[in-house]
Amino acid sequence: MNILHFADAHIDIANYGKHDLTTGLPVRVMDFLQSLDQIVDYAIDEKVDLVIFAGDAYKDRNPQPTFQREWGKRMMRLSQAEIPTILLVGNHDMSPATGRAHTLQEFRTLNVPHIHVADNLTRLDPDVLGIPVQVITLPWISHSRFMTYEEMADKSRGDVWADAEDVIANRVEQLIAGADPDLPLILTAHASVQGAVFGSERAVMLGQELVLSGNIVNDQRLDYVALGHIHKHQSVTPMGSQPPVIYPGSIERIDFGEMKEDKGFVTAVVTPEKTKWKFHRLQTRRFLSFDPETRDANTFMEDILRELPQPDEVEGAVCRVQLNYPRDWEPLLDEKVIADRFEQAHSLQIQKHRQMEKRARLGDTLAVESLTPLELLEKYWQSTNMDTDEMTVLQALAKDVLGQISD
Repeated sequence: MNILHFADAHIDIANYGKHDLTTGLPVRVMDFLQSLDQIVDYAIDEKVDLVIFAGDAYKDRNPQPTFQREWGKRMMRLSQAEIPTILLVGNHDMSPATGRAHTLQEFRTLNVPHIHVADNLTRLDPDVLGIPVQVITLPWISHSRFMTYEEMADKSRGDVWADAEDVIANRVEQLIAGADPDLPLILTAHASVQGAVFGSERAVMLGQELVLSGNIVNDQRLDYVALGHIHKHQSVTPMGSQPPVIYPGSIERIDFGEMKEDKGFVTAVVTPEKTKWKFHRLQTRRFLSFDPETRDANTFMEDILRELPQPDEVEGAVCRVQLNYPRDWEPLLDEKVIADRFEQAHSLQIQKHRQMEKRARLGDTLAVESLTPLELLEKYWQSTNMDTDEMTVLQALAKDVLGQISD
């Protein structure tokens, strides 16, 4: 069984850059769509048996109709190619209110051939998928959805989260036990898994989402575990172990936190004996960040430009320049000269981190309250590396002023 597994498309994220004059779409949205096109092209050209999308088609649960149209075009290509495709509902696809439609609902409403929307914990069998494979689907489970389960009817919010994993584990166990052992069995889930390494997208707080234990995903009766939710591609289990527990990662870089991450999708040959999988790197837009060191006010701009790339080296890239300098150097900064160096880049962010004057370090054992005003002033002069003669004059003036105040 040859499957293609991808996740976290977020096709309507439009960070960085302008709109395309031909399509009217943000250029960065077109980047995400081009990645999605590469995935769909591969699935059709290689005639894969099954496509699993493990959740999060959009950036939020209220996508604009234009972006729904673009997502729909790509899914219809899979449908027309008669490739069974599972669309798992992720946290960015789902409304927080029980009973509300999610962003993938229209494929079920319109009964699109070969497209199977997975918004419940269930098992899709060969009679549904039309191919000899079984897929257990675990969409994003929110607190409100747990409250709809009869096991949780009389429990408090705290008890719901405490018992959530047991409820999921029991239901997955039932679905595994009822599966045909002679056919490949896949689990797909949009969730965090114990042992996974988060990327820059981690915005969840401890206790605010379900984390699946290794016992659930490492069940030896499973042949492959297709995960979504974490943007960093990774195998949660050691290479070669069975079943492979895989996050393909997001299909494009969301921000500079993902600058060094490869983006792509996974293919796998799934069998009851041993599953082999491969990560496929997508052609994506480069993200480049520069942090020039500025040592001296007299050579401030020269130091910056010396460490920046030449224009042709950043062509088409999303770029960032991070500057750290004392606040009183601000008049020395020429942003236009920097921008000219990046004229061939797709976009440029200049982030300025202005340093405040150093504060006196009073020591761990010295209480501020024990110092006199003159002693505090002396500490301040010392922290600014003031000339000794100048400090003596100022201290004398301060003594006179403070003496007049006390009188």
